[in-house]
Amino acid sequence: MIKNSFQIRRLQAIVHQVNAFEKEMASLSDAALQAKTKEFKERLAEGESLDELLPEAYAAVREADRRVLGMFPYEVQVMGAVVLHQGNVAEMATGEGKTLTATMPLYLNALTGQGALLVTTNSYLALRDAEEMGRVYRFLGLSIETAVLADESKELTPERKREIYQADIVYTTNSALGFDYLIENLADTKASQYLRPFHYVIIDEIDSILLDSAQTPLIISGAPRVQSNFYGIMDTFVTTLKEGEDYKYDDEKNEVWMTLKGIRAAESFLDLQHLFAKENQEIVRHLNLALRAHKLYKKDKDYVVREGGKEAEVVLLDRSTGRLLEMTRLQGGQHQAIEAKEGVSLTQETRAMASITYQNLFKLFRKIAGMTGTGKVVEREFMETYSMAVIKIPTNRKVIRQDLPDQLYQTLPEKVFASLDEVKHYHAKGNPLLIFTGSVEMSEIYSSLLLREGIAHNLLNANNAAREAQIIAESGQKGAVTVATSMAGRGTDIKLGAGVAELGGLVVIGTERIENQRIDLQIRGRSGRQGDPGISKFFVSLEDDLLKKWGPDWLKTFYRDYSVDEVQLQPTQLRGRRFRSLAAKAQRASESAAKLSRQLTLDFAQSMKIQRQLTYAERDRLIQAEERIDQEIEQVLSQVIHQAAYERSYASRADLYRYILDHFSYHAERISYDFDLYSPEKIEQLLLGIAREELQAKKDYLRSDKLFTDFQRICVLKAIDENWIEQVDYLQQLKTALSGQHFSMKNPLVEYYQEAYDGFEYMKERMKQQMVKNLLMSELALNPKGEVITYFP
Repeated sequence: MIKNSFQIRRLQAIVHQVNAFEKEMASLSDAALQAKTKEFKERLAEGESLDELLPEAYAAVREADRRVLGMFPYEVQVMGAVVLHQGNVAEMATGEGKTLTATMPLYLNALTGQGALLVTTNSYLALRDAEEMGRVYRFLGLSIETAVLADESKELTPERKREIYQADIVYTTNSALGFDYLIENLADTKASQYLRPFHYVIIDEIDSILLDSAQTPLIISGAPRVQSNFYGIMDTFVTTLKEGEDYKYDDEKNEVWMTLKGIRAAESFLDLQHLFAKENQEIVRHLNLALRAHKLYKKDKDYVVREGGKEAEVVLLDRSTGRLLEMTRLQGGQHQAIEAKEGVSLTQETRAMASITYQNLFKLFRKIAGMTGTGKVVEREFMETYSMAVIKIPTNRKVIRQDLPDQLYQTLPEKVFASLDEVKHYHAKGNPLLIFTGSVEMSEIYSSLLLREGIAHNLLNANNAAREAQIIAESGQKGAVTVATSMAGRGTDIKLGAGVAELGGLVVIGTERIENQRIDLQIRGRSGRQGDPGISKFFVSLEDDLLKKWGPDWLKTFYRDYSVDEVQLQPTQLRGRRFRSLAAKAQRASESAAKLSRQLTLDFAQSMKIQRQLTYAERDRLIQAEERIDQEIEQVLSQVIHQAAYERSYASRADLYRYILDHFSYHAERISYDFDLYSPEKIEQLLLGIAREELQAKKDYLRSDKLFTDFQRICVLKAIDENWIEQVDYLQQLKTALSGQHFSMKNPLVEYYQEAYDGFEYMKERMKQQMVKNLLMSELALNPKGEVITYFP
């Protein structure tokens, strides 16, 4: 608390400096205020720093906000803006105006000409905020673009993306930025590249993106595998197994494994002698995938089956928010195993072509800042992982919301009926109600119960997210009832309708504690914005996922049998001393495990991060370079030929000739009878002659040094890309395999680093051989437009 007070005093001192320019800015004409942008840029060019410009620049933006939007940022918003410029996390309560706060640091950092980005969790917010706040930036003479489209079925061209990312300020989403980064690094020409070096970014709901989404890497898939027919067979077999007899499930570690009896059943079902024989590796893999699909992945919690279009599809859910994870699929065949379980058409199993975690994506920026309503509880992790402090900004008006104590019940039905009674009580008074559930499944149950009671309501979950902002914005009206998963309303203000404040404000009912305390705080924060009255209350049962998984051992022996009629008659609240802090303790255990898991993900990603940086840097050098690369080609050619001559042995002339036809030339003459197969010098000389002849023939055909250099560059890039795709896929599979080795005597992380390093060294050797093959064995042709077409072997 003392530390935060000291930080606040420092921020207040800067706010006083900003306030000192208020009258001066207010006295300027529109033209004079707009001219300040040019003046600030000139002062930067002359050596003034952004920190020195800050007070005057922020005052200019505040005045522009007033003139353009009719909103003048409060002093606490200026404080938040200073925190954002300093590269830290500003914790601002719901309704405190984070969107307006961001206009100041975005403007200031965009003055450098290096670009400033604002990243949000969904495209609706990015488009809405860019449209509204964009008027301010344009008034001040800065360009603004959005890197997402309202119609997600459409795509932006590389040319359009280049225009977007060249703008002074860009609004986008975390997933759109991540995929743009990965796609650009699959480009093979300058014309296909569009990003500029990452400079400054503000991440809205930073805890959601950098912490809650840390476990889900962005992956671009392609290069399909041969589709297996084991998915359906294994799914059928798994449905015949009994938990506890044929397999065991550990809900704490979220692991499942076959027992000896189950293994014998599999051998009988599949008519195998030994299930774990080497030749049955693929069968075992698919058996494990099917078992995990049935026990570890639950419908309406981890995924939904979305109807629409020609066929149903499995779409993953973010457990912490309930949002759909569009364009995201589980790797290694797990997604296809879930599709088999749900009886939908199997998608193609593909290789991972490019991958990055959000942690590593945003670490590419020179300066990161973030906004959230719930960052203080994870400040240590932000400091350890990103070197960012979390500064809690005071509210403009005192929070008067009543956060009532939890009500704890033994059984799930007791809790449901007790919470329903609470809903009916407040609904009868006319209070608007927001009812939050922990899953799509529970939201549907509550919706059905409300319909049975004759209570009209809106239902908001991943199955009907299109109207999210509209539903949430209207949920403060008198008598409104909204049932939602925890996805609801981040970034959307809930304003109270007429007469609601007199009734006590918006009532938030949480139907369970979420495994993450920050989500609970977000849920409470939907009520009581900007000094409004409000009420929040959670209902908990000992059968909730949180307590079943993370509660103390004695809870497992505490359950009793019950009937639904008994529950409806008399839900009994647990009030004993040992029950009071059960949920809080379980949350702490859950969050501790989640933190360790995120750290492990970061550790696993470190090897790929280094390899990705080296590979992408080499690609960029090749694409951007204007000079010829003959010397590099000659060096690789000599190395590959030397290895072929000195490190390979050839049983006969036919064997050597076959090697030449496969790797060097289709046009090589047969080897003479008197050729000395046992002389590496002779073999090296022969291969070098063939290689130079092939290259000269291609150079003569192209008749242009520039075209020949472009041809060489494309050959090298294709070799890099093909081998990097194989490496990315290998690392994904390796991580999956080693992550499950909890019972091994070896450290999985150490094994992963060693295997990843060996794999990268092997990839570099394969890459060189592929370069030579591309250069020598590709065929060139001219299309009707006179353009050169290259056909690779």
